[in-house]
Amino acid sequence: MLRLSGSTKVSSIPSALAHLGALAASRRNALLFVCSALAVFLLQPAMPIRQLDFWLPFASLVLVTWTWAATAPRAKAQDLRDGLALAAIVVLVALTRYVDPLSTTITRSRPPEIELVLIALAAVAGVAFILQRWHRPLLWWLGVAALISVLVGLKLEPLATALSAALRSAQGQSIAQAAAGDVRWLGISYLTFRLIHVLREQLTGRLPPLSLREFVTYAVFFPAIVAGPIDRAERFMRDLRAPLALQWDDVIEGARRIALGAFKKLVLADSLALIALNDALAAQTRPGIWAWVIVYAFALRLFLDFSGYTDIAIGIARWCGVRLPENFDRPYLKPNLTMFWNSWHMTLAQWFRVHYFTPLTRALRQRGMPPWAIIAFGQLSTMLLIGLWHGISANFAIWGLWHGVGLFVHNRWVEFARGHLSLESLPPLMQRAWQVASTLLTFHFVTLGWVWFALSTPALALRMFAAMIGLQI
Repeated sequence: MLRLSGSTKVSSIPSALAHLGALAASRRNALLFVCSALAVFLLQPAMPIRQLDFWLPFASLVLVTWTWAATAPRAKAQDLRDGLALAAIVVLVALTRYVDPLSTTITRSRPPEIELVLIALAAVAGVAFILQRWHRPLLWWLGVAALISVLVGLKLEPLATALSAALRSAQGQSIAQAAAGDVRWLGISYLTFRLIHVLREQLTGRLPPLSLREFVTYAVFFPAIVAGPIDRAERFMRDLRAPLALQWDDVIEGARRIALGAFKKLVLADSLALIALNDALAAQTRPGIWAWVIVYAFALRLFLDFSGYTDIAIGIARWCGVRLPENFDRPYLKPNLTMFWNSWHMTLAQWFRVHYFTPLTRALRQRGMPPWAIIAFGQLSTMLLIGLWHGISANFAIWGLWHGVGLFVHNRWVEFARGHLSLESLPPLMQRAWQVASTLLTFHFVTLGWVWFALSTPALALRMFAAMIGLQI
């Protein structure tokens, strides 16, 4: 038997990685394509409506396929083969219905009858064929409108409840128990934003040609499908098309990010969840220091949970040869609200900046609006949309406007200070004190805003604010 010394073992690791890196990009991409398509089914949570944990992942793949068909050049032979492979994955998942040990393994409930799935696949293929031959700007705008309508339907409680009732009725289940939370579509918010990004890039002529395999992998990339980050198609493609050149540093950094993310999410965030602000705690909390404790706990838990997941996604993607964009950069240590939003959920803020704020303000400037009015309307409407993206409710709307007002006030303060104040002229100790005070003020403004975000009704939020200043209402 061949024996290796310790030094030989260590020196052989880079060689093994180099050999792995020699894999053709097409093989790596084929594996990512299959894994991402399967992950849509595997990661979909269980729901009270039967078979919905099959049909919602199926619908995700349908939206991706139709968007690709509406934006891509004429399909090539490889695209047709990949389309058949995607259909085969759906069929194989459906066939687990007939294998009892597997029937609830990939999906949480038994998949539907194979005949129904085949009919659905035929209909999807027919629509994709038509979309491939009707490339029109109107079609792309209709696609954007349809995707936004899907989000509104899922996030607006009366519509979501009506949808639940209709689906329950179709499955022969009681509609009396229908609730808005019945339809939990894995990653639909992030998928919708990626697809809208692609449609808008097509409208502006900046979208590079993408194969079906590349497009599916980008849209439902398994490390990022649940909670982002939201990558740009052109940047993602550069990594995907490059040869897999995995280095030892990539392995170490990927493992470090995964371990860090797991610790932040599973240890710290889950521990803080026991005392973090929620409806039940808000209703029971008495005036005093405890009110502040549970609000601080929520602020820290939200950051650790979300940034922890992002770390895990970035680490796994690093092992796949893809460098996902960063999503957080010490946001609670920023000295003003603008810098906070440049470091909190950065890919979401960038998405809204590129696809909404910048086009809007450019159009308003052309209409001759005063600069301050453009900034006010742009920031308020952008933050309102970000709030409603999280959920269409009064509390999310107020949370968005809370930050919109804060950003506008900060913008006006900067304009005033530019002509009246000079921090550079202050002694170093005063500059440091100003920096600390600004950071504390920004942190508490953001933290108080989380009260609107965490609770379900304005009445509960106001009760919580009263408890924080020692009042009982």
